[in-house]
Amino acid sequence: MARGTLRIYLGAAPGVGKTYAMLSEGRRRAARGTDVVAGLVEDHGRPRTRELLDGLEVLPRRAPAPGGGGPAGLDVEAVLRRRPAVVLVDELARANAPGSRNAARWQDVEEVLAAGIDVVTTVNIQHLDSLGDVVESVTGVRQRETVPDEVVRRADQLELVDMDPEALRRRMAHGNIYAPDRVDAALADYFRPGNLTALRELALLWVADRADEYLRRYRADHRISSAWQARERIVVGLTGGPEGRTLLRRAARMAARGSGGEILAVHIARSDDRAAAPTEELDRQRSLVEGLGGSSHSVLGRDVPAALLDFARGVDATQIVLGTSRRKPWQYLLGPGVGATVARGAGDIDVHIVTHEAAAGGLRPPGARAARPGRARTAAWLTGLAAPLALTALLVAAGAGPGPATAMLLLLACTVAAALLGGMLPAVASALAASLLLNYWFTPPTRTLAVSDRDDLLALAVFVGVAVAVASSVDLAARRAHRAARLHAEAQALSFLAGSVLRGENALDALLQGVRETFGMDSVALLERREGYAAWSCVRSAGPRPCTRPEDADVEVPVDANTCLALAGRALPAEDSRLLSAFAAQAAVARDRDRLVGEAAEARRLAEGNRIRTALLAAVSHDLRTPLAGIKAAVSSLRSHDVAFSPEDEAELLAGIEAGADRLDHLVGNLLDMSRLHTGSVTPLMQEIDVDEVVPVALGGVPAGSVVLDVPEALPMVLADPGLLERAVANVVENAVAHSPAGRRVLVAASALGGRVELRVVDRGPGVPDSAKESVFEPFQRLGDAPRGSGVGLGLAVARGFTEAMGGSLRAEDTPGGGLTMVLTLQAVHGPPPARPRPPAQAAP
Repeated sequence: MARGTLRIYLGAAPGVGKTYAMLSEGRRRAARGTDVVAGLVEDHGRPRTRELLDGLEVLPRRAPAPGGGGPAGLDVEAVLRRRPAVVLVDELARANAPGSRNAARWQDVEEVLAAGIDVVTTVNIQHLDSLGDVVESVTGVRQRETVPDEVVRRADQLELVDMDPEALRRRMAHGNIYAPDRVDAALADYFRPGNLTALRELALLWVADRADEYLRRYRADHRISSAWQARERIVVGLTGGPEGRTLLRRAARMAARGSGGEILAVHIARSDDRAAAPTEELDRQRSLVEGLGGSSHSVLGRDVPAALLDFARGVDATQIVLGTSRRKPWQYLLGPGVGATVARGAGDIDVHIVTHEAAAGGLRPPGARAARPGRARTAAWLTGLAAPLALTALLVAAGAGPGPATAMLLLLACTVAAALLGGMLPAVASALAASLLLNYWFTPPTRTLAVSDRDDLLALAVFVGVAVAVASSVDLAARRAHRAARLHAEAQALSFLAGSVLRGENALDALLQGVRETFGMDSVALLERREGYAAWSCVRSAGPRPCTRPEDADVEVPVDANTCLALAGRALPAEDSRLLSAFAAQAAVARDRDRLVGEAAEARRLAEGNRIRTALLAAVSHDLRTPLAGIKAAVSSLRSHDVAFSPEDEAELLAGIEAGADRLDHLVGNLLDMSRLHTGSVTPLMQEIDVDEVVPVALGGVPAGSVVLDVPEALPMVLADPGLLERAVANVVENAVAHSPAGRRVLVAASALGGRVELRVVDRGPGVPDSAKESVFEPFQRLGDAPRGSGVGLGLAVARGFTEAMGGSLRAEDTPGGGLTMVLTLQAVHGPPPARPRPPAQAAP
């Protein structure tokens, strides 16, 4: 049984018109012929709301359990017995009285939806579970009645009922919301302009976030990678420098100029840095971005511009904000810089370079700089070897310049710089080169490597020792700072991971995307193989072209013997393995949770199958008894010796027996077919067949002369199962003949259109309203007031099920001039394949 659809009217506060909108929707559907009932409507004594209830069937409320107390609630059993097409249920978050069937009204609604009944309901933004703390901080009132966000997010249709705060206060003052004795207190307390404005903003942003979620899902389903400008999403690159606050405030002003702009601050923590960025300043900037309503992220990557662009594309950013480089003009000789590289590779993402006070003020001290590995090593060796040579040449050229002590200190500075840039090895080489230069040029006798004074020899030895010691200390400090930076980034990632566990999140896709962003990889895939099998399968992935085998991955993280996380893009250092293992373990947990959810869904499907079988038995009890009773009466009459029947009477009784048997055969056949469809055991045997050979055979069960056949022999062959197609066509034609007026024949015509063949069954009966064109294909549906003897309403449901099993479609259209046309579409063997039929849109009726 298909789950019912859920439509929710969401409001910012009581009185904005949610119930009025729900009742208006119910009356609109009822006017189109839909079976609508009011399951539970809270009118709160408002006359206009009561007026909308006139003309709608109102179900009685469920009385509270004995001794339970509390208000009367929705009578779920009465709704299920009545089985309307649509039920109106007000105030989704309301708690039920103690002793009720369910603890909350939203659970009642879930039960009604599971029974295949559509629900239209209302809820206020303050009742969403995740916004409880925010609403309490704004209004000072803690909402005790809440509804899980996921229930509202799963709604097929969500409509915001909005009203300006001042207009809402006027409605309150006029007595249109609360009784007069409550107006003054409400206006001075909960309905203050500030409260209403804040609640309205929460509602608007929540609905905007859901629209953004739909948009992302659509772009992913249609493989759209280019950025869409539907919403400004601004990425701010933070380095930990003092310009970060300026960039964040500038981005906030840019986001405020648009509607629903979002700020994402990201710091690229280089995996090969030798020192950490100033974490205290970064922490202050992260607090600032959260205060501005944005979010902060930390990403590991070797190439800062590439990692920044990968993150921006991964979050569908529209703009990137960077600070003007702090480089001196001569420092551009080392490379174009992050800003220029990002701007060159940004594509359709706008890049803003924002000036600030620290612009062109020089790069950070070398200990905090994040140079590329190759350039860092080159710069270290140049500083350690070339700089002492150049410095010595300058000192020698100066003639009577600084003495040996000054030269020693200057050369020692070159050694320390080499240690900062490249570590221990370049620094030791620099110390040895500097000691030789000191000995040759500044230690008597000069221009020789001989040393005449023991004190000079001791000074050279002390110089080398001090240089090596200083280089060792600097290198150790740089390594520790680098490790601290990595641990800080890992701590942030693990914090996100722990938060997802505590929140009970099970979005495996989001987790894999987080791994991809954190480590700057091209793709991440969770691979799994069945016990005892060698072949791997991809459970879920993030990014283009994910790996399908562990051998194809650049990084493989085993979870257990049959599960692993495969990353493609680049090799990662061994020190990343601990963090990756944590992500892999959480991915396995998310996979198991998804599997449990799937098993629960399968259990629900089996339960629905049991309900279907129960409904089948209940629905056919009368329809089976009627022909059986007629057959038994006729046979008993023929076997009786008390009455002598004429040949005409015997023929009539035998005809009745034959008609009853045919009716039983048709009914049992439909029941078996419906059972096969619901259990998923229909396996079509697809082959190339001619429509003009199958359709005439399918018309054997209709009265002669009731059908006009127009099926050209020149039609292309179709790909179908002959038996299923014959049964589908027979059911559709029999339904059309049954509803055609006397003397009006049914037209069965076929035509080729593009890469498909369409079979149209046209009748001139009463037709079907637009609102019922889909429901006629549901089991146990009869048109209008069709009597019980006309069948149990399975023919069209079986026909559509068989057609879709063969890859085709069956839909209902209006016949020009009155009547109904059933269009059965199948794929032609020759020509381009047809576009697959889209499921009916879940739009508002």
